[in-house]
Amino acid sequence: MKPVRVVLVDDHCIVRQGLRSILEPDPRFAVVGEAANGEEALRIVEEQRPDIVLLDIKLPDIGGSEVCRRIVEAHPQTAVLVLTAFLDDRLVDSCLRAGAQGYLVKDAEHLHLPERLLAVMDGHTALDVRAADILADTLRQQATPSPTLNPREVEILRLIAQGLTTKEIARKIRLSQHTVKGYVKEILSKMDARNRVEAVVSAKDRGLL
Repeated sequence: MKPVRVVLVDDHCIVRQGLRSILEPDPRFAVVGEAANGEEALRIVEEQRPDIVLLDIKLPDIGGSEVCRRIVEAHPQTAVLVLTAFLDDRLVDSCLRAGAQGYLVKDAEHLHLPERLLAVMDGHTALDVRAADILADTLRQQATPSPTLNPREVEILRLIAQGLTTKEIARKIRLSQHTVKGYVKEILSKMDARNRVEAVVSAKDRGLL
């Protein structure tokens, strides 16, 4: 298996060095670039086309959520995982809206970064438990009447909640990946959710799961 190609974006050199020390000894990963600001990050991503960008959101030139948005729009095959020391509802919300596939906090006691990166590569969302709580509170405040999901949509939503990827769901319920993607798109629309994690959190809050 080819190593996961990672770009590190943080304005503190010592943080980037620390992340390298975690990832470089692991043959499953290859650090292919570093950036200390947003413009540099966008250039390196354009050159390297990495699998994942580990992104701090407090950068000296461009806001991290804007950097995330630009990367996701220009390179949809590249996943963005926010890794920051800052945690509040506005930041979590803006990063997820920008297309980040996860939001992790640097001071987490058990970060398990390699496992988080691999989970993102498998199509999962990586959320710090505190970020997940903030997301749940935000969704409760925005709550609308529970949508009507048909039995197949509920089945697929439950499988999403179990952490299954589109490919795994398709295999389990014997449908094509294209068909499953269509169901997921419809579920997100009905749940008024921006991504799978929002759909699952919202469904649990509404008693649908």
